[in-house]
Amino acid sequence: MRATRSVREILITVAPLALAVFVFALSFGVLAIAAGIPGWAAVLMSALVFAGSAQFAALGVITAGGSVLTAVLAGGLLNLRYIATGIAVARSLPGGRLVRALLGQLVVDESYAMAAGAGEPGRPDRRTLLVTGASLYSVWVVGTLIGTLLGPVLGNPTRLGLDAAFPALFTALLWPMLSARHAVRCAIGGALVALVLAPFTPPGVPLAGAALVGLWLAR
Repeated sequence: MRATRSVREILITVAPLALAVFVFALSFGVLAIAAGIPGWAAVLMSALVFAGSAQFAALGVITAGGSVLTAVLAGGLLNLRYIATGIAVARSLPGGRLVRALLGQLVVDESYAMAAGAGEPGRPDRRTLLVTGASLYSVWVVGTLIGTLLGPVLGNPTRLGLDAAFPALFTALLWPMLSARHAVRCAIGGALVALVLAPFTPPGVPLAGAALVGLWLAR
């Protein structure tokens, strides 16, 4: 059985990831202002949605001239993968239905990956999940707020190549989890499904399909 890490140890571990999330929150705030979205609406979106991929997808639709409904659908498709994640962490969340629903807001790709790495097979570590999720939620909302305030000064962050930094860091985060043959099989299965679906389905469907197949293989 793995030793339970203290809150301080978890915060130290999550610090580099939190920095990357903060930079991308700044990016979102800057791009939201450039797209004509009011600053308060961008901050509210980060507080309620808390999903970078979905928010950037919705922002891309709006920037391209799409409707708000289309933007919501695009973000919703990307967030379908959280159905599988929610099933995986269900036993790790404490409290009744209302409390678990509220705490579920903290379950994102990064907090789940760190909790799964720190926990036992089939049961992500609760403390790591909640502390990581709360930390990333805080920097995401604050970063969005600062981005909306300093948007005209910062300019377009994609010109600096920051859009590639977050996927690279997340890949590095997941890499230690692939030490077991079972985990490799799940990863390969999910990747193959995503590659097959990507050319023929809307954005978000490949990710959702990969997550569901990975969960099925992990059972």
